[in-house]
Amino acid sequence: MATVRFVYLKAALHRQGVTSPLFRRQNSAVRAFSSVISPPSKAVVYDQHGPPDLVCKVTELPPVPLKDDEVCVRMLAAPINPSDINRIQGVYPVRPEVPAVGGYEGVGEVYSIGSAVKGLDKGDLVIPSPPSSGTWQTYFVKEQSIWHKIDKSTPVEYAATITVNPLSALRMLEDFVDLNSGDVVVQNGATSIVGQCIIQLARVRGIHTINIIRDRAGSDEVKEKLKKLGADEVFTESQLEVKNVKSLLANIPEPALGFNCVGGNAASLVLKFLKHGGTMVTYGGMSKKPVTVSTSSFIFKDLSLRGFWLQKWLTSDKAKECRGMIDYLLGLAREGDLKYEMELVPFDQFPTALDKALGKLGSQPKQVIKF
Repeated sequence: MATVRFVYLKAALHRQGVTSPLFRRQNSAVRAFSSVISPPSKAVVYDQHGPPDLVCKVTELPPVPLKDDEVCVRMLAAPINPSDINRIQGVYPVRPEVPAVGGYEGVGEVYSIGSAVKGLDKGDLVIPSPPSSGTWQTYFVKEQSIWHKIDKSTPVEYAATITVNPLSALRMLEDFVDLNSGDVVVQNGATSIVGQCIIQLARVRGIHTINIIRDRAGSDEVKEKLKKLGADEVFTESQLEVKNVKSLLANIPEPALGFNCVGGNAASLVLKFLKHGGTMVTYGGMSKKPVTVSTSSFIFKDLSLRGFWLQKWLTSDKAKECRGMIDYLLGLAREGDLKYEMELVPFDQFPTALDKALGKLGSQPKQVIKF
């Protein structure tokens, strides 16, 4: 049966111009298959690395026989994250072997289960936790161990996006500096999803935030939106072109922790705010410019520079804890204490959503595919 499944999928993919199997390599020990078969699946497939708008195509994949411990999930929604784009481009440090189905996180409901699956039933709302490559498809078959059952009242757009960005925000607030109520953090890229989550998660704990945004049209409206989320201070980069940025803080203490997702001058502005012995955590580089630090910052302020990559964290022993954290974050989302702007886009409009995610149509909300 395993051989039949392999040949069937390979032949079907070959008909679509894909010459290698899209699924994981066969184990040397063949596991038993149940009698359950998934429906055919429409998927966003790329068979080479390159510009996503050129190498991605929507392809129909054949039905898949479920192994006894596997679950077929009918996907409901999945986001287009920058890391998804980087994987397709071939520049991300860890990426699936091509040909591959795009996407890394999402949400769906259980459609069918293998004969040995316990604890999951048809109709349960589930997310892959930790995330798993291949979420941009209408039916997704994976072993039960990756699926995490969540509260059915969770809005699908938050369930689909809760891991990569909100969990990153939570871990960065928790893992580098011991913060208490009344403490302060500073960040650039405050309008990003991670930035918005940092503001709200900090607010829940009584932690103040200093937020740096780009100079652009409508910056006053952006400031108001961030303050409604709980931001204490919001500055454009040009406002911080002064010798003593701390004079702008009034009664807010100097921050011990900063977050950088931009690089270049925006990273230097974060460093200017940090108190002696402070730490800046870099989790992105949207400007594609390096982080530069003055010699005096190292010698006289004893600053520390750290990096954070969620995927590495999820492969550590701490990954076992992530489901409790996910449930906590989803609870905040259901209560309205964690929110961020998204746009749900029908699957048949994927090319438009991809163009928006690539920045071709200007600044856009997070694009979330709805299947």
